[in-house]
Amino acid sequence: MAGSGVFAEITDGDVFKYYADGEWKKSASGKSVSIINPTTRKVQYKVQACTQEEVNKVMEIAKVAQKAWAKTPLWKRAELLHKAAAILKEHKAPIGDCLVKEIAKPAKDSVTEVVRSGDLVSYCAEEGVRLLGQGSFLVSDSFPGNERTKYCLASKIPLGIVLAIPPFNYPVNLAVSKIGPALIAGNSLVLKPPTQGAVSCLHMVHCFHLAGFPKGLISCITGKGSEIGDFLTMHPGVNCISFTGGDTGVAISKKAGMIPLQMELGGKDACIVLEDADLDLVASNIIKGGFSYSGQRCTAVKVVLVMESVADALVEKVKAKVAKLKVGPPEDNSDITPVVSESSANFIEGLVNDAKQKGATFCQEYKRDGNLIWPLLLDNVRPDMRIAWEEPFGPVLPVIRIGSVEEGIHHCNASNFGLQGCVFTKDINKALLISDAMETGTVQINSAPARGPDHFPFQGLKDSGIGSQGITNSINMMTKVKSTVINLPTPSYTMG
Repeated sequence: MAGSGVFAEITDGDVFKYYADGEWKKSASGKSVSIINPTTRKVQYKVQACTQEEVNKVMEIAKVAQKAWAKTPLWKRAELLHKAAAILKEHKAPIGDCLVKEIAKPAKDSVTEVVRSGDLVSYCAEEGVRLLGQGSFLVSDSFPGNERTKYCLASKIPLGIVLAIPPFNYPVNLAVSKIGPALIAGNSLVLKPPTQGAVSCLHMVHCFHLAGFPKGLISCITGKGSEIGDFLTMHPGVNCISFTGGDTGVAISKKAGMIPLQMELGGKDACIVLEDADLDLVASNIIKGGFSYSGQRCTAVKVVLVMESVADALVEKVKAKVAKLKVGPPEDNSDITPVVSESSANFIEGLVNDAKQKGATFCQEYKRDGNLIWPLLLDNVRPDMRIAWEEPFGPVLPVIRIGSVEEGIHHCNASNFGLQGCVFTKDINKALLISDAMETGTVQINSAPARGPDHFPFQGLKDSGIGSQGITNSINMMTKVKSTVINLPTPSYTMG
């Protein structure tokens, strides 16, 4: 149960506290932010509405804590991360319960997210020790015109304070994907969780607290974006921002100043299906890729571009599988659960209505009850329909019939997004040629798009983001290279 047992100290009555300086605190504002359960559409939790003054205090403490943490041996940092990972996995049930109630994630998937997050933290510890434990050694006479009079020793040093902002759909996993690399690299971490998902994040942060990290090194600030959002992202104390979300990321990048940015801002992941594809494999991956967690994933299949000659057969196979999807509350481990908010449901419905007015073929009857939208496959979608280009973030999937591979590639590349895509064919030569032509950060061959495994590089082109994620890439992004050059009075060479 949320806020009970080992987590009892993180609440004050019915309001969850925020975390700063190694303590759970109430905001001086005396105000709270309500979190609506997507299924019941009633208030489920409340969190502190922190003030700008409290943000300033957190930044001051984080700066001091980071200086000491940077001097902590790598093995010790790794040891604490391993400890936090174990505690996180030990408490997968109560954290998973929060995910069910805050974001309507199916119960089994919620527990899986917590376990995956623990594994990610442990991998960060191991990879960080390997990566940061080695530097480079250069000699000057490898460059023309120089004698061997200079030795350069290069190593990686932390940036300072990392601001982490995860999204609602994977609030725990995408938080630790930022926290783990930041901490192993020697940075301090300020977490601003999404409103939907904040309580799950607070429980996760308490696991790090129980692991015994130094006071002030990790902070978790909750509150209204209108009050502390810009204040956090423009704060002079922040040395790096790692953000996952939507259009807000574009605004952040314009305001943040001259600091490293790591951003993943969504996608319109295209699935290109050739004539020779295994249609049973394609249909299974379209269901997994397009409808898992009700389509509320950046890497969800968001448009199917199928060759006309196999389109009828594929649509029939997908329709048969859609009919078997279980629709209902997340507590029942339903395949399709309510989307995160009423505004999200209204946006999805707007895309559906536009497609209906413009003549798309509805493979199922459109059905909605509150935030719960039944899975819907739209066939014969044309480029003049909004659903062909806009990201629904819901269980609605458009099918566009194409006459050539080039037509499919053109549609994919005409999108403002470029996160991932996938190609289904038995011809590996065609697959590689199409992959090279697709303007996306990742192309999956004969599988649906996916962010994981979490150590794989993960990046978007165009409006899908800045920089690359994945454990190694994140550690590198959250450090800078520091060089020490030894100048010798006379050239030095090895014996010989």
